[in-house]
Amino acid sequence: MDKNYEQGNQKVSFGLVGKNIPYSFSKKYFTEKFSKLNLSNHEFHNFDIDNVNQFSAILKKHPQLKGLSVTIPYKEQIIEFLDDISEEAKDIGAVNCIKIINNKLIGFNTDIYGFENSFKPLLKSNHKKAIILGTGGASKAVKYVLDKLSIPFILVSRNPKSNDEISYQSLTDVLIKEYQIIINCTPIGTFPSINGSPKIPYENLNETNYLFDLIYNPSETLFLKRGKEKGAIIKNGLEMLEIQAEKAWEIWTST
Repeated sequence: MDKNYEQGNQKVSFGLVGKNIPYSFSKKYFTEKFSKLNLSNHEFHNFDIDNVNQFSAILKKHPQLKGLSVTIPYKEQIIEFLDDISEEAKDIGAVNCIKIINNKLIGFNTDIYGFENSFKPLLKSNHKKAIILGTGGASKAVKYVLDKLSIPFILVSRNPKSNDEISYQSLTDVLIKEYQIIINCTPIGTFPSINGSPKIPYENLNETNYLFDLIYNPSETLFLKRGKEKGAIIKNGLEMLEIQAEKAWEIWTST
């Protein structure tokens, strides 16, 4: 928290904008953080909306808002409501953090920071190429980081729309052997639908593979379990969320 951050006595609000977010990480995380920091006048709301056009009503109803996190499916759609966005967010076309200052909405992408700092520590020398499962807003930060780390990747989609994407049916044992990093950017396997997993050839996985799942609930998805059974390195998205949440807090409280 910036040493010049002033809280005053007035209510200060933050929140998460998304769809179907009753089990959100953010509300619990920030509520506990406010308690630890003795910020009794701070509150965190879940803004569960069915349509991004309801966003304007949130701002009108909660004029004390200072910052917002944004989750699926609005990371791309929210941009049209903003006054400005950071260069990184502009480059990838997705925003997951909004700072509100002087009635201006400024968008950032802290997923980049969170993913990079969570993903890098487990990389091994053989991890040269990556498979990204899913092509939605969550995959954009992952692509940005892999480009930054000079790790070539292929995108896998249920409905490939460009030459950069392939179908799940095209994931052969040869590709799994060559692209040893596999990153799940889909919601498949998220609580409460924990019995699902992306349709990849798990039988071809081994100890050379690194499976990273952006999902954090459950802590070990079926995708990760099946990789673990084959000896693969696995990691879930909890640390990524914690790191990006702290980055969001730094943005919200900086002057």
